[in-house]
Amino acid sequence: MKTVFTKKFVGFSAAAALSVALSSPFFAQSGVLTTSESSARSSVGARSAASGLAEQEFRKGVQAYYRGSFNDAIVQFEKALAYLPDENVILDWLGKSYYRAGIEGSSLQQWQYAADSGYGGLLLQNRIEIVRERRVTDANAYDVPSKYSETGTFPGRNGDNLIFSQPISVLPNPDGSAWILAYGSNELVRMDANGFVTVRTNGTFSGFDRPMDIIRLRGGNLLVSEFAGDKLTEFDKDGKFVKTFGKKGIALGELVGPQYLCQDEDGNILVTDFGNHRVDVFDVDGNALFNFGKKTSGFSGLQAPTGIASYDSYIFVADAYSGAIYRFDKAGNYLGVLCKEKTFALPESMKLWGNYLVLCDKNKVYSVDVETGSVFENVSTGNAPSKLTSAVPDANGNILVTDFRSNEVYVMAKMSELVGGLFVQIERVVSDNFPNITLDVKVENRHRQSIVGLKEANFNVTEGKNGVLNYKLEGAAYTNDEADITMIIDRSVESSYYGEAIETAVKEIAASMNNKGTLRVISAGRVPILEYEGEPNGVLGFSMRALKNGVSEVVPLDLAIRLAANALINGEKKNSIVLIGCGKTTNDAFSKYGLADLTAYLGNNSIGLISLLVSQGSANDEINYLCSNTVGGEYYVYRNEGLSSLIDDVINAPSGIYRISYTSSLATDFGQRYLPVEVEAYLMKRSGRDETGYFAPLQ
Repeated sequence: MKTVFTKKFVGFSAAAALSVALSSPFFAQSGVLTTSESSARSSVGARSAASGLAEQEFRKGVQAYYRGSFNDAIVQFEKALAYLPDENVILDWLGKSYYRAGIEGSSLQQWQYAADSGYGGLLLQNRIEIVRERRVTDANAYDVPSKYSETGTFPGRNGDNLIFSQPISVLPNPDGSAWILAYGSNELVRMDANGFVTVRTNGTFSGFDRPMDIIRLRGGNLLVSEFAGDKLTEFDKDGKFVKTFGKKGIALGELVGPQYLCQDEDGNILVTDFGNHRVDVFDVDGNALFNFGKKTSGFSGLQAPTGIASYDSYIFVADAYSGAIYRFDKAGNYLGVLCKEKTFALPESMKLWGNYLVLCDKNKVYSVDVETGSVFENVSTGNAPSKLTSAVPDANGNILVTDFRSNEVYVMAKMSELVGGLFVQIERVVSDNFPNITLDVKVENRHRQSIVGLKEANFNVTEGKNGVLNYKLEGAAYTNDEADITMIIDRSVESSYYGEAIETAVKEIAASMNNKGTLRVISAGRVPILEYEGEPNGVLGFSMRALKNGVSEVVPLDLAIRLAANALINGEKKNSIVLIGCGKTTNDAFSKYGLADLTAYLGNNSIGLISLLVSQGSANDEINYLCSNTVGGEYYVYRNEGLSSLIDDVINAPSGIYRISYTSSLATDFGQRYLPVEVEAYLMKRSGRDETGYFAPLQ
């Protein structure tokens, strides 16, 4: 079909040509392919021809972008700019295409050109600021202790309606909700990200007896300590009773006022026994193993043990009497002091967050470095009457803090998050069934962490700032229970000595996927080759001998990772690349695509990179950099717990991608008009917005 403008219009009179130009569907939308009126009058014929050609390329570029073909989109938008070099909407789209292609420097350049011309307003300025901040800030720096401020609360009372009383512990869930343990009302309450109660339980038939702490066990079940009940109670992941263990007493396996809980690296359960001045240790089935904390040579013994946490092979215990944090090994042997006496006034819960212990102390929350014992103040409630008992990071990068005295749970966010708000991106518009439109919308914070748990009420969708019809939240990726996996098999000389381990890894991962999602296998030789694509069960009989790629002294991992990512862009929203090898790199491993561009490509398209090592040790710095700056990690093929948890980790990783549908009310001009759409997301005191456009099918 012909575009709106063709070269034959050049022969019209100036007035007629100007009239035709201004009637173009592109010109009918504010800010879309527009020039000043004086410019149009100075060269009407040329402008009309250029507009028609630019329109064709622009439309192709938009369609390529929504197909996930970002390099093709870049080519089309560059062609459109060749005809109309000053059109800000083309610059904006070119910047978006560069961004999704991982070339952030070029995307910022195009956006800045448009912003300097007055295009985009605060929305574009905020996007530029966030992307610049991400480029210059090490992702690991986001784990450094920061100041937090209240972004919202879950109050225990709504008018005369009691929701819970005296919250004492909180346990976040991967879907953005949280379990709140209420000491005063003897119940366990589950609240979604907006603060609405979805589940309420009183424990066993006899009810809780002053519940104190809650943790999630490795298998997914929940464990609650009951201070007055002198026992531990286990529930399934939905809050249904499973069993209890422990009883009142001083003998092995008996408790007097159990308080805070943790699970060590061996899966053993540890609880601070306040009345017996010790820590009691049970196996995962609830069988008593031993206790520790009594007075020994060089150690005066625990007097009032409260918070407890496990890190690596160490156990850390806070003492409310001495105000210190003590260090033990897994067998309970005293190793020394992490924080000296009187460091804290009345320490309560202590939870692990990365390399830090997050500890509550009266009206403050502190981060304690597990290596040095240095203390940083994260939160202070000032002079308000409060008693903070538990502080835990949630799935959205916040800290949830229980205030026992004020009967509230605070949602605390970093100062920068409160100022900058949410980062919202409309990643895809599907208009094939116009006027029925489907959007894929990604919601993150400024530090690329996904925001999960949003509901229909958290979004507002408009067309040219007018409301839409039949708006519906179709689904959220964080609820998906399957993932696409692309395995890259390193064919370097060094990795070739571990063929049996690689075969084991491929088979075990494939089996762990339960034949859900799509599995791809790429062999990374001198040139990467896609060896397999299909159901996971198709590689249960995998053999290294079947690979088309031979062993190579040079393995360009950048090309293999790029190929793997390309295959995942249009697949399941939960996904990951798994690099299987010895973790070493050859010469020219990242000569075509640098680490920064690869990291941006993976991060901007929500793709993680996992390093699965077939030999002891750690991966090279380059591989570690990619894994730590994406939603990835490092695993060993012969780890005790096997590789099934690798797939669980991919599926359980937060994903802030939401699918929204609505019915458009806009006129399409037979599919030639560029149609606008805007999405705004809200959560507590934060919000973010994005706007884009699309084309209906040609008629």
